[in-house]
Amino acid sequence: MNKKIEELKKELSKAIVSQEYMIEGLLIGLLCEGHILVEGVPGLAKTTTVNALSRALSLAFKRIQFTPDLLPSDITGTQIYDPQSNDFRVKKGPLFANLLLADEINRAPSKVQSALLEAMQERQVTIGDESFPLEQPFLVMATQNPIEQEGVYTLPEAQLDRFMMKLVVGHNKPEDELLIMRKAATKSFGKVESIMGREDILELQGELEKVHIDTQLERYIIDLIVATREPEKFGLAGIKELIFFGASPRASIDLYRASRAKAFLRGKSHVTPADIGFVIHDVLRHRIVLSYEARAKGTTSDEVISQILKAVPIP
Repeated sequence: MNKKIEELKKELSKAIVSQEYMIEGLLIGLLCEGHILVEGVPGLAKTTTVNALSRALSLAFKRIQFTPDLLPSDITGTQIYDPQSNDFRVKKGPLFANLLLADEINRAPSKVQSALLEAMQERQVTIGDESFPLEQPFLVMATQNPIEQEGVYTLPEAQLDRFMMKLVVGHNKPEDELLIMRKAATKSFGKVESIMGREDILELQGELEKVHIDTQLERYIIDLIVATREPEKFGLAGIKELIFFGASPRASIDLYRASRAKAFLRGKSHVTPADIGFVIHDVLRHRIVLSYEARAKGTTSDEVISQILKAVPIP
């Protein structure tokens, strides 16, 4: 593993117990300039994790609590009238940060959710008739609570597709929760210090480009994506009725990038089929639209992905 990554994980462990899966997902997003959607019940240190990451990396961090009465301008910013100059000036919103936590994103209506689209895709924000580029790196980590059914607005497929990965975070192991309880009760969590900066992150992104991926594995990635659209080509006619829409071309791009980042975090100079297997569920689970039959049977997208992973031949 890269020495800087090791130091970063060690620093984060001062404030976070366990949650290696979520931390690694955020690091993959940061290295690949992708955005992360995290699904999990309250109290799993989602806010703490991204806040600690921003401190360790000396990055600007902002948090937006999504609510039904939120307006797009509350996120992007707006033009306000300045009586002294008799003119309008721009007041920038919380989108202008390096790490943005969009907390409970599904609590706000679609017009507010869509205010993030330009920033996530184009890395810029338009206020009035002027566009402002966002400082790099820029990462959106959005959270949603899976147990809420009332007062929530489902994210449309087009917006879900903008997220590089969807992480499903569960409860800690009992021994980890015991440690968390003790540390919280005695206020013994350590203070996260800044150990890296923007230049270090850009350098790591440059090192990621050196990770080799063989042409056969590139073809393997394409086959996995095509199997979500035309499963019968891979002997999976039985799951065709379970899939309403397969993964988009963004999925193949993100699976390629995420598998390279996974190999890099494992300290390897090349991608293996195992690296692809490690990240495929996170990259595809929010991009496969299941049919009514699948939902009626209780089939999950993770189960469909696992069947595809078994059926597509490994080079």
